Amino acid sequence: MPRSREPLTDNEKQQIDALVQDYLTPKVHPLGQSPRPVSRYDKRKAMYDGTGVVYLLQLFRPDELVNNRIAAYMVLPTDADSVGFHSHGDRNEEELYVVMQGTGVYLEKDDPDSEPRPIDIGPGSVTSVKGEALHAVRNTGDEPLIVFVITTNAPS
Repeated sequence: MPRSREPLTDNEKQQIDALVQDYLTPKVHPLGQSPRPVSRYDKRKAMYDGTGVVYLLQLFRPDELVNNRIAAYMVLPTDADSVGFHSHGDRNEEELYVVMQGTGVYLEKDDPDSEPRPIDIGPGSVTSVKGEALHAVRNTGDEPLIVFVITTNAPS
């Protein structure tokens, strides 16, 4: 499954910052360092065979944490945007979604042949996935769906 990321132009970064400014301040306070903005912005078109565009605001640099993907904001700007089904088992990861703003549907299934289980999500909703289970998410509202993503490495 391709995991292609596109860098954003400075103009696109400003647009994303403006889009989320009413809901969050993407700022990081690393231990013993001055506060700073996010480490990297990524644009993912049709993420995991989803629809539209998803933006990822990576908070940490690779040298700051064991897994620099451990904390990121995922932004699905419109109801045309979704992340398709995917698993983190191939990377030995577990993942939590904490919905910060917006509404959507979180879908989970135990394996590729299982029927999806839909879960309505909104501010404060928390979901988790581990192992070979699959998950997906779709914005269903009229405002950006902003999800704080916490990715961990499962113990070996």
